[in-house]
Amino acid sequence: MHRARRRFGQHFLSDPRILSRIADALHPEPGQRVLEIGPGQGALTVQLVKRGAQLTAIEVDRDLVPVLRERFPSVNIVEGDALELDWHEVMRVGTSRPRDLETFLLTGNIPYNITSPLLEKALTPPRPARIVFLVQKEVADRITAKAGSDDYGALTVGIQSVTRAEKLFRVPAGAFKPPPRVDSAVVRLTPLDQPLVRDDETARFRRFVTGVFGFRRKQLGRALRELTDWSPEQVSAVIANLKMDPTTRAEVLEPAQFVALFREIGRAQRELVPPRDELVDGD
Repeated sequence: MHRARRRFGQHFLSDPRILSRIADALHPEPGQRVLEIGPGQGALTVQLVKRGAQLTAIEVDRDLVPVLRERFPSVNIVEGDALELDWHEVMRVGTSRPRDLETFLLTGNIPYNITSPLLEKALTPPRPARIVFLVQKEVADRITAKAGSDDYGALTVGIQSVTRAEKLFRVPAGAFKPPPRVDSAVVRLTPLDQPLVRDDETARFRRFVTGVFGFRRKQLGRALRELTDWSPEQVSAVIANLKMDPTTRAEVLEPAQFVALFREIGRAQRELVPPRDELVDGD
């Protein structure tokens, strides 16, 4: 029996009822292309194959790769680090139809220690049609948080600006072998037909939101002054144009309000002295 390896963040889930619910949440149609990150011992892979998915799986543990290939001859098992591989190139294998890249589904029980970079990679355009990840419950709470809550932050805004985020159900630590120290939860991310930010804006927008949340407890006017190094008059003009309250705090702004603020500062930047480090680049 394969022993879980700490360096890979392996915690194996084997409960067929939970795994079936995860596969149902992804809802692959027969023949639909699916990418699974970290199949491990193949417990979720079984459920996806049962549903007729055209499955590709990326596994970093070289000892598990031959076992998976023997057990699932119909699955394209790719040995490698999911953070380093180009997922779109991986999904191009075996097809001459580039448009398939826009319709594949993405799933996996992803390691806690690399959750954030995997989420960022998953939302890099062209985005999958649907993403279902099993993540640490705390991360699930942050992804799906409401403005003004303690869990609401830069991660929330970044994800909700391009997807509809749902926390579907909790998975207790005891369901895994070996059990992690915290509970997990299943999240589903469905890319918005019309994202709040353009693809070419996402990196700059993420930097801006992260910068603003660095002053989350300060009033918006003060936070923007410290972030941009602009004068009180310059910042007040930006806030007034958006009809926002300068005494409010960043943690209560909805994702759409962050986008409006990001673009208004970008517009003002082209007219005023550029802010420190050019945190918001012009179009």
